[in-house]
Amino acid sequence: MKVGRRSFLSFIIGGAAGTALSPLPWKLTDDLSIWTQMWPWTPVPPDGEISHEGSTCTLCPGGCGIQVRKVDRRAVKIEGTPGHPINDGGICILGLSGLQLLYGPTRVKGPMKQTGGRGSGRWVPVSWEEALEEVAGRLAEIRDQGRPESLAVFSGNRRGTIPAMLTRFLTAYGSPNIVTGASLADSYELAFHRMQGVQASAGLDLDQTDFLLSFGSGVLDGWGSPVRMFRANSALKDGRGRLVQLEPRLSNTAAKADQWISINPGTEAALALGLAHVIVLEKRYRAQFVNEFGGGFDAFRQMVMSGYAPETVAQITGVDAKTIVTLARDFSKASMPAAVCGRGAGDTPGSMNEVFAVHALNALVGAVNSAGGVWAVPEPVEYPWPEPEMDETAARGMQAGRLDGAGQGRYTATPSRPEQFFEAIRDGEGYPLEALFVVEANPCYSQRDPETVKAALAKIPYVVSFSSFLDETARNADLILPNHVYLERYEDVVNPGIFNRPFVGLVQPVVDPQFNTRNVGDVIIELAQGLGEPVGGAFPWDSYEDCLEEAYEEQWDALTGDGFWMDEDFTPAGWPEAFETASGKFEFLPEGLEGGYAPLEIEGASGEYPLVLVPYDSMRVSTGYIGNPPFMTKTVSDTVLKGDALLVEVNPKTAAQLGLPEGSRAVLTTAKDSVEVRVHLYEGLMPGLVAMAKGFGHTAYDKYLAGKGSNVNRLIGPVQDPVSGLDAAWGVRAKLTRA
Repeated sequence: MKVGRRSFLSFIIGGAAGTALSPLPWKLTDDLSIWTQMWPWTPVPPDGEISHEGSTCTLCPGGCGIQVRKVDRRAVKIEGTPGHPINDGGICILGLSGLQLLYGPTRVKGPMKQTGGRGSGRWVPVSWEEALEEVAGRLAEIRDQGRPESLAVFSGNRRGTIPAMLTRFLTAYGSPNIVTGASLADSYELAFHRMQGVQASAGLDLDQTDFLLSFGSGVLDGWGSPVRMFRANSALKDGRGRLVQLEPRLSNTAAKADQWISINPGTEAALALGLAHVIVLEKRYRAQFVNEFGGGFDAFRQMVMSGYAPETVAQITGVDAKTIVTLARDFSKASMPAAVCGRGAGDTPGSMNEVFAVHALNALVGAVNSAGGVWAVPEPVEYPWPEPEMDETAARGMQAGRLDGAGQGRYTATPSRPEQFFEAIRDGEGYPLEALFVVEANPCYSQRDPETVKAALAKIPYVVSFSSFLDETARNADLILPNHVYLERYEDVVNPGIFNRPFVGLVQPVVDPQFNTRNVGDVIIELAQGLGEPVGGAFPWDSYEDCLEEAYEEQWDALTGDGFWMDEDFTPAGWPEAFETASGKFEFLPEGLEGGYAPLEIEGASGEYPLVLVPYDSMRVSTGYIGNPPFMTKTVSDTVLKGDALLVEVNPKTAAQLGLPEGSRAVLTTAKDSVEVRVHLYEGLMPGLVAMAKGFGHTAYDKYLAGKGSNVNRLIGPVQDPVSGLDAAWGVRAKLTRA
């Protein structure tokens, strides 16, 4: 067989990426002893009785079941739970590293008060009684002054009993300002609301899909449950079907896909509509669905036929017109296809244009609520708590309006807008905040443009962090009330990422608390009761565990026995009952698209910034609230991180034009900031782009993470989506110059 240069490069690059995903030990060739190194904080238990305790992992949205192996009372290993419906005994590298979070030096060992000003690092330990008395006193003073709306909560999670308790606390107190981090899940929920008229999470029926068309989703780069996605890909490769990856970079997902199609970033919606053009033109759509359940199809057809011919879309996307036609035909003739979108691990919302267009593609082929398709998954339970009573102070505060503008006006269906929340505080818009609680979140690192977050925090007189770790946001707080880590506490994980059935995973303590920490649920109950009526009356429980058990009274036996509850008999609503829109049909052109599918413009002028910076996710780097444990950082390739220097990927043609050889030092600049990097030449990236790994550039934690690389969020500002009001930026214009 003759192998040309292009085929050879694809083989080499794809093989390297594929090896990175194999079950071989990571970096086996240069560090065989990685898993046996004696980290200074790692406990060495004596010989003793061996036992196993079950729980649920919370380190990513996947919701995998875990078993913790213990010697006496010490945890020594984390494994996946055999038979668990999500991961069936498998575990990812982050889940495997959980013990380093439990025993590591970045733990906050008890309540701490900052005495030298924000960020000074001068902390003094305080007792829980002293700390809670101080917080309750502050909150009582704010409420007595008739300004309860000036208390806000920023939570990393939106589902589960802890977020529900935080919302309940604010409602009884009198504040509408419960703000949560946003992700692709929020965009999909809004798409279901606008296109199907339902309130639901997105689920993917991976067990039956025979053609998965991914518009940039990191199917094998941390999207959903990594273990579940790996198994699904293996099933596709075993002959059940195909995975086609559409993105500008040869990611691990693209390398392992059956076909990788390189596409200009930001043009995914146009490509989806180009595929729709072919399917409609050749009458390859599911006629029963379109004719009986397709609302606004005539207008949709007119739009795609007039503006999205393959030749036109090829000019926009960089994808050959023949490839567009072939892909549309292959997708439409599959028995059980599904199309999904969202860049990387899906921890940013993205453009609603893209989500709408891709979901309309599912509707064309009848993949909505169908076998192998994309399902609308309802909430598993409704908590049986009565509405909290509000006095006049609370009622007035709740009428003040949210600082982020969510839930009102054009953003009625948007649950939270974190970027606008911090911008409003920074710019002095609306009313001033007096106090902020931060729970299971690190916005000073993970939000786009973290300097805006820090500027906002500087304007809030009192900031309380509930972090288990001394992260960037905790360092900028006045008081830390440390939560138990996930291996020490009770909690619930509700409808984890893209799982296709109503599901609750039970997080259970598998070891005793190592330090003087408390479950944030217990702290909220104690604070509420300390404030008296009406806030205290909304929290009648003696403990968070009592609250959790009451919330899942009917499912409690299953939760404690199996570690999870799942509606095994669930099937999504059939087409006649599936759509609760005004028309009773699936809306191909939902509200907000009256002007058509307009492309989203990213930040920066092309003249000043000739390149486009795109961030990417990696299975070896944690990008959320949890910073990378040392084990994970140790596995990062030296083409990504070499010493403390972060390497950015550049196509060799682009690098040659810039005079930047392999390994050269450079300055990467956007309209937001500049950072020093090194250059890695990568054939798997389109010319004109720069790719930068997410999850580096921490200024907190320990020597294994702090000071390594740069935080890509510093370089990218949020771009507001006109439909959702959420951040839709997928990249930023940039320039790369020799250092």
